Amino acid sequence: MKAASLLILILIALPSSGLADMYRWVDEKGTLNFADDLSNVPEKYRLDAELQKTSEETSPPAVKEKGKESQISVPDPMASEPKGVMEVDLLRRHELWMAEVILNERIRKRLVVDSGASFVLINPQTARDLGIVIDENTPFIAGATVSGVILTPLVTLKSVRVGNATVEDVEAVVYNMPSGQDGLLGNSFLNKFKVVLDAMNSKMVLYSMKGVPSADRPGGYSRDYWVGQFRFYNRNLADLRKLRTRYESQGARVELNRITNAIRYFENQLSELERKASFAGVPRNWRE
Repeated sequence: MKAASLLILILIALPSSGLADMYRWVDEKGTLNFADDLSNVPEKYRLDAELQKTSEETSPPAVKEKGKESQISVPDPMASEPKGVMEVDLLRRHELWMAEVILNERIRKRLVVDSGASFVLINPQTARDLGIVIDENTPFIAGATVSGVILTPLVTLKSVRVGNATVEDVEAVVYNMPSGQDGLLGNSFLNKFKVVLDAMNSKMVLYSMKGVPSADRPGGYSRDYWVGQFRFYNRNLADLRKLRTRYESQGARVELNRITNAIRYFENQLSELERKASFAGVPRNWRE
């Protein structure tokens, strides 16, 4: 389900193959991973791997289609985790899954659901149709394509709606996909949910990541969510600062200005995340 696209990371929970114990861990890139056996967890993460129990009492809801019930298996949602479940119809084209997406409550597009994309991706024409202006103040980030590293504009969409699921203030990169697709539905939308693909019924099931705030879920979010968010922004800042040093040595003024804008943007985002984390009472060791 990967498209020929920018190379980025995603926080995505894939379905398990049945009712069994699951181990989960977050790697140094901030990616949430699952394994059904501790031996499948990389050795350096085993001490931090969390065991999740699945049982008949916590089995996931059924997905109905044409009067029939089809049971899908997901990592065990704990009793304190969110109850919101949303189903989205998907269209399959070859090896790609596509979802109908409404951007800024104005424009309807079919985006590829991409498990390798950190951000939603839209093409330049869609950005123009949405009235998005890209100028010298726009942050640009580095993306790896089959042709090499390029700088792409990073913008913020007012909202992205997929089925009944809406996320506001969604980061998106602007880029023309070689395949001619409208774009990608990436992590800047998907990381607000646990995502399950029901290939048999051509559906995507979204489980809201936000639940009732508690001692274990400050602000309504789990440890994995907070850790992933902080690692994401810190990793991007580290990469951008290295890139800035390279452009400084090359005297590349245009690229340097774009990267400097991006660093400023991510520093502001990280500061805002720190503010929200402090207000929610997120432990300091979740913010590294």
